Amino acid sequence: MGLVQITKISLAFGDRDILKEVSLSLAAGSRSSLAGVNGSGKSTLMKIIAGQIPADSGDRVLQKESRVAYLPQSGIVHRNKTLREEVETAYAGTITLLRELEALGRRLEGTTADDRSTALLLEEYRRLQEQVDQSGYYQREQTIAAVLVGLGFLPGDRERAVEEFSGGWQMRIALAKVLLEQPDILLLDEPTNYLDIEARSWLESWLRSFTGGYLLVSHDRYFLDRTVTEVYELFQGKLTRYAGNYSAYEQIREQALESLMKRYAAQQEEIARAEDLIRRFRYKASKAAMVQERIKQLEKMERIEIPESLKQIHITFPSPPHAGRIALTLEGIGKRYGTRQILSGLDLLLESGERLVVVGRNGAGKTTLLRIIAGKDDSFEGTFQYGAGIQPGYFSQDAAETMTGPETTLECMEQAAPTALIPKVRDMLGAFLFQGDAVYKPLSVLSGGEKSRLALLSMLLKPMNLLILDEPTNHLDLHSKDILLDTLKAYTGTIIFVSHDRAFMEALSTKTLELSSRGSRLFFGNYGYYRDRLEQEAAAGSPEPLLEPKPAFTSIAAERREADKQRQSRIRRLERQEAEILNALEELEEEQTRLEAALGSPEVYRDGTQTRLVKARLAAVNAYIAGKTKEWETKAGELEQTRTFGSNGCMQ
Repeated sequence: MGLVQITKISLAFGDRDILKEVSLSLAAGSRSSLAGVNGSGKSTLMKIIAGQIPADSGDRVLQKESRVAYLPQSGIVHRNKTLREEVETAYAGTITLLRELEALGRRLEGTTADDRSTALLLEEYRRLQEQVDQSGYYQREQTIAAVLVGLGFLPGDRERAVEEFSGGWQMRIALAKVLLEQPDILLLDEPTNYLDIEARSWLESWLRSFTGGYLLVSHDRYFLDRTVTEVYELFQGKLTRYAGNYSAYEQIREQALESLMKRYAAQQEEIARAEDLIRRFRYKASKAAMVQERIKQLEKMERIEIPESLKQIHITFPSPPHAGRIALTLEGIGKRYGTRQILSGLDLLLESGERLVVVGRNGAGKTTLLRIIAGKDDSFEGTFQYGAGIQPGYFSQDAAETMTGPETTLECMEQAAPTALIPKVRDMLGAFLFQGDAVYKPLSVLSGGEKSRLALLSMLLKPMNLLILDEPTNHLDLHSKDILLDTLKAYTGTIIFVSHDRAFMEALSTKTLELSSRGSRLFFGNYGYYRDRLEQEAAAGSPEPLLEPKPAFTSIAAERREADKQRQSRIRRLERQEAEILNALEELEEEQTRLEAALGSPEVYRDGTQTRLVKARLAAVNAYIAGKTKEWETKAGELEQTRTFGSNGCMQ
């Protein structure tokens, strides 16, 4: 059983306190997430827990023989080995144990059975052998194969030199090694950044069966909800624990932030009144004592600070130009690289205003299709045509390469922005994690992630009515993702996108295009509906999909009939989910009534301990009611939108 514990850890960089008497304990069974705004010190705290950097003060305790494994966000590069050889280094500790066993065996050969030292050596031998057995060393071939396949590597990759893999795949190799080590405590700093949705799903399953404890930092809300049971939030140097998954934490934290914002606003008003009084009476002798008293009060006041990243930011991008009813038509699209066929016979008709998510396994052709639609690849089979008035914009990770030059990020965005939006550029940069002095950084010194965020913002500032987005949420934190999502949902143009963030995909998409080795299939619903259909297919146990690939260019009328059928099915599912939420709300409200009545009973209010317990439970129930109410409002809105799509004759 492993355990790592930190107690009253403090750390400062210059005059800035990063950590202030932080305490945390991780043991077998810990399913923990570390949350906090960008730059709050999450990675620093993980390095301290891992024992990689020291703190200024406080204690770190690691239980004897406990093993902690840490995976950083980025920066790991492997050399001079094949993939198979590299991942086998995860068993280096076990190989050391085997050498110790071998040395013990030689010592035992020269001892007698009744020798006291022999008993001690045998006991040590058994202990080491038990450690080797528990390490999975003798099953390593099967385990290595399962982990590599789960993380998206092909069987043929195992004999490839590690230098041949790109940066994202280098981090997958590092993740594979950390998992294969089977540590007691696992620290993963943003492991989902470089994983596609299949690899994320596999990692989710692996973590749920892991017997040790772990602490995760991730910007994937769905992944966190599936893998954690407690959230530690690092906020202004302090660490606070919240029980429950990430969504439960957000619901409770939202109320706390609302209270903080109110107290901040009230304090700002108090400060303004005091400063106004000081200005008015500073030079009046009769008021000198009062003025000095106000100055002392302001100096002693403990100021409430609100980080820029937590302030409400609403972004409005330029309205899309008017376009015709049809945004895009594809007919017989095919693409091959040498002898490998990536796309074949793909047909698609997309109406203006629809939001299409393209899904499929790694290598299925998602990025290739987006490049064809964006006009970046003209060596393909078939034809595609934009509708009348369509003005496309394309974002991919390669766009970061265009962000070069001596100008600052602020100057770059002011040059890209329409005149009417120039006053809002600072807020937009803040939403994309360029805060404070970061807006004055020259493009030449920006990291790859910073350039990618800037390229996305630059594209969105242009008036377009077809957005083609390849992984737009990479390098964004959860707060920035939410801002981007709200902006894109309010956007009235057409969107075609690829993402590996399930929550983002479900919330934004209205149609789903699946690419696979069987061809392509179009689903008339969002990514959540698509997943439901896959589950139905799996439950049916049929080798054939329930929804066959559509023939080339079925008529619009046929599409509408199919859309209506899918819409009715979706309405029934949403109605069932809405009823479940309302039932849960009813139970919570009944408990709320019972608790409020209990607070008024003499046996409770006379007992201080009982009163505190009831109040604490009532606060939790109120938070759950608020969360469930918000969930119901979202579901009811989705249901209403689905019904409205049908009544307007639009495809869902």
